[in-house]
Amino acid sequence: MTERTVEPHLFIILGATGDLTRRKLLPALFHLRTYGEQDKQNTLIIGAALPELSEEAFRLWAYEGLRQSDVQHATELRQWCEDHLCYHSLRQGELTDYEALASYIRRLETDRGLPQNRIFYLALPPTIVPSTVERLDQVGLLKGQGWVRVVFEKPFGHDFRSARELNTRLHRYLDESQIYRIDHYLGKETVQNLLGFRFANPIFESLWNRNMVSSVEITVAEDLGVEHRGAYYQEAGALRDMVQNHLTQLLTVVGMEVPISFEASEIQAEKRKVLRSISPIRPQDVIFGQYTAWSVAGQRIPGYLEERGVPPDSTTETYVALRLEIHNWRWKGVPFYLRTGKRLPRKFTQVAVTFRSAPIQVFRSLEPGSLPSNKLLITLQPSEGFSLCFSVKTPGRPFTFTDRALRFNYGQAFGGELPEAYETLLRDVMTGDQTLFVTADFAETAWQLYDPFLASPKRIYPYTAGSWGPKEADVLVEQDGQTWQLGW
Repeated sequence: MTERTVEPHLFIILGATGDLTRRKLLPALFHLRTYGEQDKQNTLIIGAALPELSEEAFRLWAYEGLRQSDVQHATELRQWCEDHLCYHSLRQGELTDYEALASYIRRLETDRGLPQNRIFYLALPPTIVPSTVERLDQVGLLKGQGWVRVVFEKPFGHDFRSARELNTRLHRYLDESQIYRIDHYLGKETVQNLLGFRFANPIFESLWNRNMVSSVEITVAEDLGVEHRGAYYQEAGALRDMVQNHLTQLLTVVGMEVPISFEASEIQAEKRKVLRSISPIRPQDVIFGQYTAWSVAGQRIPGYLEERGVPPDSTTETYVALRLEIHNWRWKGVPFYLRTGKRLPRKFTQVAVTFRSAPIQVFRSLEPGSLPSNKLLITLQPSEGFSLCFSVKTPGRPFTFTDRALRFNYGQAFGGELPEAYETLLRDVMTGDQTLFVTADFAETAWQLYDPFLASPKRIYPYTAGSWGPKEADVLVEQDGQTWQLGW
């Protein structure tokens, strides 16, 4: 829990002229100046990409993108770009081009008096990541007198076999302690606070088990379709794109045991235990869906098969709902439901913990089962916070109950906007904190869990765009006497 400081370093973005750099990385790096640890002397950001750009042209491109996201600091933005941004063209991406990059980096380190501390952020297509790491190693950039850290974006492989092959190749050049596999969901304040919420408040930790919890539901709903990503999504699908990483990460945070300390290695070890405790998922407990066209108020929303880059006979899923069980002492017998989909009614991410009902109904005037169960709803987006749902007596006669909730909202409680996930994660990379990052073992075990459903033919159930998914997903939870939670 000791706060770490940011040491002087170079932050090198490979693929620096892409959308990720402009929309996420540069705004996050700019906002990190508020920590007071970014100055001309100790932090320099190098953009490296194939296009031939002058340093001034790259700074102007970066400034225009930053100004769109933060108009309040226009003057400061321009000065920050001048002070902190450099650019080097990789031309054709050949070995000689990387040798030129290495010379450029070493010259900057010498001129600025910087130690050989380097962060390489690979904002690149997954197919060229292994060869890029090999090039960096060949020109000596992964070794030096200081530390070297390399950041990878998902996906971490396409299935279990490819994930293992990728990790094997990366480990030829890098130690696992140097590898930062980024999942931006884990950078959200609510996800981090979930650990504190559980382990700092014994009132909830004492309820966090099979004796008091009847079910746990994790939903990541998206209101948009595949948009311009049809060709990519056709190869991925919802299971690969969302379930194997984002939802499974949330599952392990919710289900993990209390670690012996708040160190990265201990938290990651407990998360891996959750994955290894999951019983094999039965085919009948997985529902795949695909959105179809919808017309409302004169506007027609196309179905998935009509999206650009999608074959008309595609069986790629845009929706997944599944049921699984964690076979350990804490969770034995408690169903966990994971759900994600595109073109759902609204965008939100939520963890819903439903507690068991009272064993005996003492209010004999009420219908059996009429009192809803207590629920804890943890919302990650769009409005981060918690809601504890319970029943209270309605004033007057007859003796009836009303559902109400105690709410906590981060924005209201602390004022202003919460740090973006990339701000949190990039600072953790700078300080060498791997708590919120994906380990090789975790990625491979997660793929192993879902591999059977990637290799076999899937039955796809249609659902209308703007609905909450196929009706078969409702049946999945109703078999356990549950219903999907839609927020509070």
